[in-house]
Amino acid sequence: MKKYGLLVALLMESAIAVPEIPAVFTNSIKYQDGKMVMIDKTKGKTYPIRKEAPLYTLEAAEGKITGTDTGLAFDFGYFEGTLYYGLINYNDGNHPMPVFFKKSVPIENGKTKITIKGGLSGKYDMSGWEKAGKGTLGYRLVNTKGNIIYDGRVSFQGLGPFKTNVSFIEEPTVNYVTNDSAVIAFRTNFPSIAVVKLGDKTFNSSTSKNHEVKLTNLASDTIFYYTVTVSAPGQLSNSQSYSFSTAPKPGTRKPFVFAYASDSRAGQGGGERDIYGTNAYVMKKIMAVAKAKGAVFFQFTGDMINGRFNNVSETKLQYQNWKRAIEPFNHYMPVYSTMGNHEGLFHTFNDGSRIGINVARFPFATESAEAIFASQFVLPENGPVSEDGAEYDPNPQTPGDFPSYKENVYYYVYDNVAMVVLNSNYLFSQSFKYWFAKKHKKGTLASGGGLHGYLMDKQLEWLDKTLDKLEADPNIDFIFATQHTPIFPNGGHKVDDMWYDGNNSPRPYIAGKPVRHGVIEQRDRYLEMLLKHEKVVAVLTGDEHNYARMELTPETQIHLANWDNPKVEVTRSLWQINNGAAGAPYYAQETLPWSNQVKLFSTQNAVVFFHVDGQKLRIEVVNPETLERIE
Repeated sequence: MKKYGLLVALLMESAIAVPEIPAVFTNSIKYQDGKMVMIDKTKGKTYPIRKEAPLYTLEAAEGKITGTDTGLAFDFGYFEGTLYYGLINYNDGNHPMPVFFKKSVPIENGKTKITIKGGLSGKYDMSGWEKAGKGTLGYRLVNTKGNIIYDGRVSFQGLGPFKTNVSFIEEPTVNYVTNDSAVIAFRTNFPSIAVVKLGDKTFNSSTSKNHEVKLTNLASDTIFYYTVTVSAPGQLSNSQSYSFSTAPKPGTRKPFVFAYASDSRAGQGGGERDIYGTNAYVMKKIMAVAKAKGAVFFQFTGDMINGRFNNVSETKLQYQNWKRAIEPFNHYMPVYSTMGNHEGLFHTFNDGSRIGINVARFPFATESAEAIFASQFVLPENGPVSEDGAEYDPNPQTPGDFPSYKENVYYYVYDNVAMVVLNSNYLFSQSFKYWFAKKHKKGTLASGGGLHGYLMDKQLEWLDKTLDKLEADPNIDFIFATQHTPIFPNGGHKVDDMWYDGNNSPRPYIAGKPVRHGVIEQRDRYLEMLLKHEKVVAVLTGDEHNYARMELTPETQIHLANWDNPKVEVTRSLWQINNGAAGAPYYAQETLPWSNQVKLFSTQNAVVFFHVDGQKLRIEVVNPETLERIE
């Protein structure tokens, strides 16, 4: 019995470790001797899966933190480098951040200690922890090369000896604000009970580390001051207080401002321009300018991080770094985001090349790029379900062949403005994109999958119905659509996005078969939907690391001269506002058929503001580093 019990245990362990291969890949990915491989039948080759250990993980960066007689001890696993640290005073300013102490400590074999009593006490106790018997510490991990890897925080209690206290690992942020509701989200180091106080109203959360508290039945167009208190057994309670404003009732047409940007993945120059995967330096400046301009919400459309990993934990670490950069301002203002190609998450097969053959990571329900993105953000859930049921679905009667669109395709409304958020990197397979970009011919890799810059059929079907509904709403004057990739690239991505140098052949391959519409045909289908809905005033894009304002008109050339497919009729003016200038390395302008329609092009870092005043709309573009007005 013991022998069979061990066998069953091993089989169960194997079943957990070996994911089922989705039908969209079963033509090429198999298991051989219990190991996943990719079979390229056209070349007669078999490629093993590439095993790459994560360079850093979120779990190690957050560390194991314990109290000592004089301070705190940290265990960051295998990390080597330096720990910078300092107190956070939550009563000094609206955007509390740590002020680093004059001393740092080395991290050796992942371990280090800091002194609070006798170090951060007396004239260095700027947060009042000695009087309160508790405080909060911010810390920064810097590796041996001087690269910043993570900014964390921990609360402590005691006057010596010390112990860790229930802490806001992610501080409270306001999300998905409507005219009568909002969601306050935060994460703690211990399972905690949370209470959100909003005036005379109290909202409770069940015991958890991850909290999303929905505030309901709120008055519209009202400033609310909220306090979040968390408590856990054996811990002193911890509280933070901020404020937010609900939206006006739809159609109020009260003047307001909202902000837009994209592409904040790591830049060059060192320091906070690359806090492991994200340009926190520029993002902090962008958010500060947005707050100063009175923006009521911020739309951010993809490539927040370098990403494109073969593991979940490293992806989550980079998301945490992006969220930490915007957090001091996200306490007060909602930020809406979606996915770019750098949010991709893969299984990679080793074909001898540097990149390898990358396919969208599965199981889709738990490890896809879409699922991990949804786990990290709080966004509307009113989009389509998935591509299940599309004509290319290999099992049309059975759901689960595709990743979910939950929280990566959706729409929201603020007063008389509607924002429709799309995912142009669904089921994204990185090497698939590069293969098409280089070869420009019909065919497919062994893998298949989604295509960079492609909006798939079920998403477009949902979009058309959603635009119909928004167009018919008398309270809405302006509709914006946003997706990561430009319809019309102008600098840096002429070889892909929705153009591929004018070649229509690139398209997704599902279960080894090409979908019906090529990338430019699908672009035209999308464009036709936008044009027929006259309230759609602009498309907001990124991917190209520049600012480019382009006007599409009936005179604009949008195909090559040899285009022999039906042409979409451009019946009116439509703006494409590309702002992929949130800190990623720049791209210069290139020559394309529609280049004469580009009204302004800049490689400065930029944040775009839309000033809405009734039925009037004005654009303003600001360099967040210099505060220079770009236009």
